[in-house]
Amino acid sequence: MNRQIARLAFVSLGLLASLVVATTYWQAWAAGGLADRQDNAIQRVAQFAIERGEFLAGDGKTVLARSVPQEVGGRTLWFRRYPLGGLAAHTVGYSTQSRARAGLERSLNVYLTASNANLSTVVERTLDRLQGQTVQGNDVVLTLDAKAQQVALEALGSRCGSVVALEPATGRVLVLASAPTYNPNLVEGKFGLISRIEADCTRPSPLVNRATAGLYAPGSTFKVVTAAAALDSGRYTPESAFVDKGYCVEYGKKVSNFADQSGPEVFGRVTFAYALTHSINSVFCEIGKELGAGVVLDYAKRFGFYSTPPLETPAAERRPSGLYRRGELFDPKDPGSEVDPGRLAFGQERLGVTPLQMAMVTAAIANDGIVMKPYVVDRIFSPGGSIVARSKPGELRSAISPETAATLARMMEAVVTSGTGGGARISGLTVGGKTGTAETGVPGLNTTWFIAFAGRDRPEVAVAVVLEEQRGTGGVTAAPIARAVLQSLLPPPANP
Repeated sequence: MNRQIARLAFVSLGLLASLVVATTYWQAWAAGGLADRQDNAIQRVAQFAIERGEFLAGDGKTVLARSVPQEVGGRTLWFRRYPLGGLAAHTVGYSTQSRARAGLERSLNVYLTASNANLSTVVERTLDRLQGQTVQGNDVVLTLDAKAQQVALEALGSRCGSVVALEPATGRVLVLASAPTYNPNLVEGKFGLISRIEADCTRPSPLVNRATAGLYAPGSTFKVVTAAAALDSGRYTPESAFVDKGYCVEYGKKVSNFADQSGPEVFGRVTFAYALTHSINSVFCEIGKELGAGVVLDYAKRFGFYSTPPLETPAAERRPSGLYRRGELFDPKDPGSEVDPGRLAFGQERLGVTPLQMAMVTAAIANDGIVMKPYVVDRIFSPGGSIVARSKPGELRSAISPETAATLARMMEAVVTSGTGGGARISGLTVGGKTGTAETGVPGLNTTWFIAFAGRDRPEVAVAVVLEEQRGTGGVTAAPIARAVLQSLLPPPANP
């Protein structure tokens, strides 16, 4: 009998210990994880009792998201509305009952619900609760230019693609457009309408933020990275001479220049600057073989490749640029034997890049070689008007020397004034750019690009445009979009 009692006591003590450990774990260690889970129904309902803060465009006036009250079961709950529909849907995201949150609605949730620990927020939240008033969240002012964002989406039209515009000196994101876009007001209750959105590409995927998560072969836009490596290494100058035969030989096979897909071009004796101006593949192929894939990749990393761009949106909605193998980022241990240096140099091989990354490359060239941290949140302020958080420009790294950046910028200006980027010329502005036309494996269909910077006394805006499944070249299809966006951000000065 005593033995049975002892066993029962032992089991009881074990169960009690387990209960203590489990309770401690869930209350002390797992509470943060539970709070962050999007399927936490209790927390989700509680948050709808809070008047979620607004999202405003860069002018501080244009409302991108607000909360409206609705009586449910005798309680006042607050639900999201997006007055401008899909204008900034991929950046702002959505906050719903049935599908939780995405975009900045997710990553800034603690600020929008006044759950952050800033003193002003804590005081105002406490006063609201003591007075029995609805808790009000903090408002968020973005850096996006609403007008330019609209211009970008209209220019993209029914095509699938993206436009990103940055301020080179600060990293401020002025445009972050992805097409097709979607109306976040439909996510709750009419989600099926979003899934049926059509566009001029095989996979419209309207919920994907192509600006930060779309991976594309960069084509000849990557030549600016190769050119940066070539110039910064000191092994080449703009006057370095080459003889173009219309092709280069890679592993015993000819790699031809890209003309208009009707046949190869042969330029003969050219300079390095001329090769960039007219996007001569064979010259960059030879430079890639001479420098080696390792050097080119090293410079790509200096610009930010192989790192997820630091933006305020959720990490799951951003992807790093680099070489990809079987859908995974591939950082070769021995580039000399694992990577084709010629094809890498002119932007093919297995490169996958995002429009945001290519905008960062362009902005760095326009900013004396300094890569700035991109940011889309300008400031966050409490319902009482006090500043809770404010973004400040920050340097990520130096990619190339100021001298190299200035030289490369002049070469890119020649691309626009006398080369393949003529479609981006703007009267009264200095524009530098680079076209890109990457083959997709489907005859006649290309991924087309244009990257550019523009300004008056110095570059004020950097832009990257990508389009999917195009039959033209980057200079024909993407450059005019970049031009339209640049003009919207850099209007001509008013007459005195």
